[in-house]
Amino acid sequence: MRYEFRNDAFVFSAGILMKKQQIVILALTLWLILISLYMLMSNIFDLQFFFVLCMIGVLVIMQLIEPKYVKPGYLKYIRYLIVIGILIFGVVVLLKVMEILELEFIFWKFL
Repeated sequence: MRYEFRNDAFVFSAGILMKKQQIVILALTLWLILISLYMLMSNIFDLQFFFVLCMIGVLVIMQLIEPKYVKPGYLKYIRYLIVIGILIFGVVVLLKVMEILELEFIFWKFL
């Protein structure tokens, strides 16, 4: 497939014009569908595993679309979402470590 880049958009050989934001949405949607199909076929649905793989997909896509010299305004808000996702990822890792070591917080007993 041959493509060229014109005015913040990709033109594919079939004449399809796609902006970067459309490509990101398409790539993230395909990534989430692949994760869901894998979990469905393996008969294991773990929300923590799904979230971690989604976070990896978002981080990879952000690295691929981020311009080198100019920082668009929408990237600032996406970075806030990434920080929140990394914090949730840290909580997931902490809970898994506590599960492996058979530890529990006193706070969790009250819930």
